[in-house]
Amino acid sequence: MKDNTRHPLRHAHMDRQKAEEVPDTPQTRAPAYRLAFTDDDFMCRPETRPARLQLELLKPELLLDEAGITSTIVLFGGARIPEPAKKDTARTETLAELSRFYDETREFARLMTLKSMESNGTEDVIVTGGGPGVMEAGNRGAIDAGGHSIGLNIVLPFEQAPNEYVTPELCFNFHYFAIRKMHFLMRARAICVFPGGFGTMDELFESLTLIQTGRMERVPFLLFGRAFWEKIINWDALADAGTISAEDLDLFRFVETAQEAVDLIENWEPAAARDKVPGR
Repeated sequence: MKDNTRHPLRHAHMDRQKAEEVPDTPQTRAPAYRLAFTDDDFMCRPETRPARLQLELLKPELLLDEAGITSTIVLFGGARIPEPAKKDTARTETLAELSRFYDETREFARLMTLKSMESNGTEDVIVTGGGPGVMEAGNRGAIDAGGHSIGLNIVLPFEQAPNEYVTPELCFNFHYFAIRKMHFLMRARAICVFPGGFGTMDELFESLTLIQTGRMERVPFLLFGRAFWEKIINWDALADAGTISAEDLDLFRFVETAQEAVDLIENWEPAAARDKVPGR
């Protein structure tokens, strides 16, 4: 990325290049001599964690701003859900049955991307975690519509790579889960959650908690697959126990199909963030 700011001082990239051309001496080989912002060992020290957190927040923010993206449609869902053509490779019969949500995700992303392209692809852009399964389907649907989409990947201990459908210039990689989660929600116009495991439920409940507590405006919050979610989570039991309020069950809706989700988003009544938590 070029720095187009006009000022009389030398740019950082100029000195970075010049620093690589210095004579090879004991002094220039010493770690202390490295420019701080080009010194990987220094940047990975525990003491520089605040700087790393700031950089992970700043880099995607700048690039998304430069791309003109003003709002996103967030897709959360399981990495293990295969596309229907490959459901025979699923680890369990249930995963094979859930493969229909791959197609629903793909179709939903296609429909939303077509609408996004009416605003030059700057509004309601699909964003996923950039991985396989439901995430792949979301990015793939955007490609089907001839549009672009965002992938927010995270470094994991095992081998992984972004799915091939993420728009390359909008494909990001994170070290910190917390900063990644912020980027999921900072531009969110709607949150759509498909069947998944620990990661999906973590993202579901964190996002729902922000809305429940008034830390985030109410946006369309859609759970695909009522049968799956009601089997996994006893929502009514939470309300009956009083650990959540009955009103909290109105913060989200169940949907089954891509078109149903699109219609709900289009007709969702805007609502301000809560100023109190019901039941407290």
